[in-house]
Amino acid sequence: MTLKTNLDSNSAQWAAEDVENIRKPMVWQLVTSLLWLLFGANLVFLILNFSTLPEWGWGGLFRINGFTILIWTTVTFFSAIVSSYAGNYLMGFRLHSRFMILCLGFTLSVMLLVMSNHIILLLFSWLIMGVFMSRLIGIDKTWGEAREASKFTQKYFLTGAFFLTVGLLLLAFNSNEFTVSGLTSVVDELPLYITLPSALCVIAAAIVQSAIYPFHRWLLSAMTAPTPASALMHAGFVNGAGILLALFATLLFASNTLTILFVIGGLTAIIAQFTKLLQVNVKQKLACSTIAQMGFMIMQCGLGFFNAAVVHLILHGFYKAYLFLSSGEEIAQTTPKKAILLKIKPLQALVVLLFGSLGAILFAFWTGKEMQMNSGVFLTLIVAITVGQATYNIVKEYSLSILQKMIVLPILFTSGIGIYALMYNGVTMLMSDMPMIAKPLPLSWPQIIFGVIFLVGFFIMKLGVYQKLPWLYVKLMNISQPYKNSVLMYKSKAI
Repeated sequence: MTLKTNLDSNSAQWAAEDVENIRKPMVWQLVTSLLWLLFGANLVFLILNFSTLPEWGWGGLFRINGFTILIWTTVTFFSAIVSSYAGNYLMGFRLHSRFMILCLGFTLSVMLLVMSNHIILLLFSWLIMGVFMSRLIGIDKTWGEAREASKFTQKYFLTGAFFLTVGLLLLAFNSNEFTVSGLTSVVDELPLYITLPSALCVIAAAIVQSAIYPFHRWLLSAMTAPTPASALMHAGFVNGAGILLALFATLLFASNTLTILFVIGGLTAIIAQFTKLLQVNVKQKLACSTIAQMGFMIMQCGLGFFNAAVVHLILHGFYKAYLFLSSGEEIAQTTPKKAILLKIKPLQALVVLLFGSLGAILFAFWTGKEMQMNSGVFLTLIVAITVGQATYNIVKEYSLSILQKMIVLPILFTSGIGIYALMYNGVTMLMSDMPMIAKPLPLSWPQIIFGVIFLVGFFIMKLGVYQKLPWLYVKLMNISQPYKNSVLMYKSKAI
């Protein structure tokens, strides 16, 4: 009798496992197909109506315009790629179906955020974005570190949601406007003692979600997430701050808080680039890179170029999703190498300076900014530094002959600047019905002083000066550590 009972029990267990194994591919196929369908529909609609995208609204609850379709197309593409990758990467994982459903829920929450016009819907979507992401980070609750990381990150996400709620409700109750479009139209009429605290709360919500210093530790602690979830987090979730700041650009101008964004973003970009050089774990290195890129994005918002910030978040999404999904291959093919000291010959320096300057000039004219003395100078300077860095990486490459370098440099130079300028102009057109998305600021002394500090910090980093300052090295290493309970705290404990 006991033997028969055991056989029946085992048969039932095997049958349940067979059903689960069948259900997992079905859920994966359904979710992935739906995401690719959403991406295809958005892309086709965007292409066919690019120059004549109208704005739709429904009862003050929803608003769909060119910016909405642009973000929908971007986020559905990233989600579809990640879901397709996860189908094989997580095959056999017992929480495979839950992972796919959470990915779909996160994608839909981002889509809801971008189309929300009523602030209650916007706040709700901002909150559930964090809920879905924290669930993805701690998807395996039997793993103690994952549970701790999920709880730790959720505290940050709830903090960001709290700040955003306070900021928007303060505006709404003092203006009697409860829609994003309504607040945008009346924010200039509100007194500074209302707009300033509201703007600071919106900024706080943005920098928490983008892991800007000093709120960076949640991103460093989220490495318990499966690699596809990390790709979705770094390519989509942290970029939500750029969307939020673009939606409330008029508030930031009315409260004169853009310089705060510029300084916070610049400091984060410098510090994160330093800490990236100290990491030995590939995911931690990518996390520091993301923090630095979010700092650059916040800097662009602080300069008054919200359209440039949106271009940055789209390009960063493509770049970072690829790096995370290919990180396993990178680890497999990486061999220890001796650190190479930065040495640049006079002729190489001249070539770098020449191409960096030409890149800045081309970018300025192809994007219509020209060489005006306003905050756009800093954006052009960032492009010049980027082009100069890329040029140096080519001229120092020993595997290329001088003739090959002479051919490769102009091709990469013109195509890179051209593609970026094309994207910049295209995004600007799609965001044209949004006020204050590309309004350069007059040059100010705080901007100039911090611009100099930023340049000095950049060259200190590139020249490796920090390695000769032990106290700085230790400080940078300490601030780039994840939350202690998310790193091997449960190794010897039974769950």
